[in-house]
Amino acid sequence: HHQSEDYNFTVSARITIFQAIARGLFWSVLPLIGFDPKMITILLLIHGAYPFFTHTQLIGKLGWLEFVFVTPSHHRVHHSSNLAYLDKNYGDVLIIWDKLFGTYAEEKEAPVYGLTTPLNSHSFLWQHFHFMLEMAFAFKQASGFKNKWLVLFGRPDQIDHRIRPYLERKLLSRNQQGEQTRWLRQFILAQTCFTLLLLFTVVLFEFYLKPIQLGIAAAFIVFSVISTGAMLEQKRWVFNLDFARLGLVGIFIFSFIPSAPLLLLILFILAIILIYYKTIQQQYVSRLYTYT
Repeated sequence: HHQSEDYNFTVSARITIFQAIARGLFWSVLPLIGFDPKMITILLLIHGAYPFFTHTQLIGKLGWLEFVFVTPSHHRVHHSSNLAYLDKNYGDVLIIWDKLFGTYAEEKEAPVYGLTTPLNSHSFLWQHFHFMLEMAFAFKQASGFKNKWLVLFGRPDQIDHRIRPYLERKLLSRNQQGEQTRWLRQFILAQTCFTLLLLFTVVLFEFYLKPIQLGIAAAFIVFSVISTGAMLEQKRWVFNLDFARLGLVGIFIFSFIPSAPLLLLILFILAIILIYYKTIQQQYVSRLYTYT
């Protein structure tokens, strides 16, 4: 969520898989301990809608509202990597809690958005798991119980900032990247739009889909997001992901029309691709990254 170096409404939709799971678990437990589901639904709507509008640079300060509610100005501070703004303005709706507990900061200097140590990768997987790997590395390097405890439960800035660049050099393979062509950018944009549309459609019709169909759609969406990051870094192995996505499309269609001729057609297409895999991969990658 905070990795974005831009600040606009789209940032509000940037949440990690882990955050989505944690939120889901939190809200799902509340009815079990006596909270009225209607109240939870109302809170979810407010909690989901209100913070969306605080992710903008178009709105300045809002007078007396600044004393009670979280405003775009407050939340810009929260998203910035300025030293004076770190660990400030945690509130989503009300700013009074930050003022009570000493985590409030007023927006004075222009915010610089993004992480204090920016990621040097477009990888979806690295964006999700980098900090876990950094913590594991720091934990292994730390000496004594106290230092290991601080790695797990201390402040994030107590972890050596040099670990991330080191792990990126060690774990992330680099390849010679050419200039991104207009075709590649348009292809990535189209794929992103299609993925978002698919996600919206799946959420809208989830009750009409079988569990296996939901699983296939979810896998396709995850593969698509990983594929987008790989395309931005012009990875050759993106073809492997796209071949897997093609297989998922075939299985998804077959789940709706389970006929022997269709199954044979799907298997035939996949078999042809496997037979000429290297040749097709070379042509695919060449056209994807060099076609103008």
